[in-house]
Amino acid sequence: MNGRLALVDELAGALRGAMPEGVEAALCPPYPYLPALEKALDGAGVVLGAQDVCDHEDGAFTGEVSAEMLKELGCVYVIVGHSERRELYGEDDDRVASKFLRAQQAGLTPILCVGETLREREAEQTEQVVVRQLMAVVEAAGVEALAGAVVAYEPVWAIGTGLTASPEQAQDVHARLRAVVADQDAGVAAGLRLLYGGSVKADNAAPLFAQPDIDGGLIGGASLKAEQFIAICRAAG
Repeated sequence: MNGRLALVDELAGALRGAMPEGVEAALCPPYPYLPALEKALDGAGVVLGAQDVCDHEDGAFTGEVSAEMLKELGCVYVIVGHSERRELYGEDDDRVASKFLRAQQAGLTPILCVGETLREREAEQTEQVVVRQLMAVVEAAGVEALAGAVVAYEPVWAIGTGLTASPEQAQDVHARLRAVVADQDAGVAAGLRLLYGGSVKADNAAPLFAQPDIDGGLIGGASLKAEQFIAICRAAG
């Protein structure tokens, strides 16, 4: 919940012509700015996404936004299960899986967030937590639901804190996630896009993206600064 309407023009203007070859980028603004950003990004080589979605198709759910509405506004992606939604709004694994499936049914590509808290990492529960969060989707819809989807590993202790998992720490978790999917379907695992999120900046992006199982990043605060975001995209290229 950052930025104002002026940021839409600022970001879109800076991104136009600045995106490196071979890099897919999406911006996921707050709901009210989706139409303005969709228009401003025309021809910029950047697609649109949303930060959340309702797990119902329609009905009496005041304040919610459906996947079909997001699709009509030009969204390609939608984030589900971000740690703030889980922690602040009590979204459990089943609710997140329901949102994931609802997004897919509407033709959106869900970005499933998984990650452990500092307490869970210190208790050596990282693998247990992220695998449980991932498998909630597999158990609800089968491993095929991950074909074409995106999974973002965001250690909760590294979001907005300035702390970042080392490239090796992040790679270990990404490799484990891919291995868990490979146990179900090697083809789906090979094609699964795994992103790292958690205080990614221009100066730490390249060594993170150099890891074999890290396919990109889910960028938070640095995406509010065009120069930082463009530098991160170049690191991905």
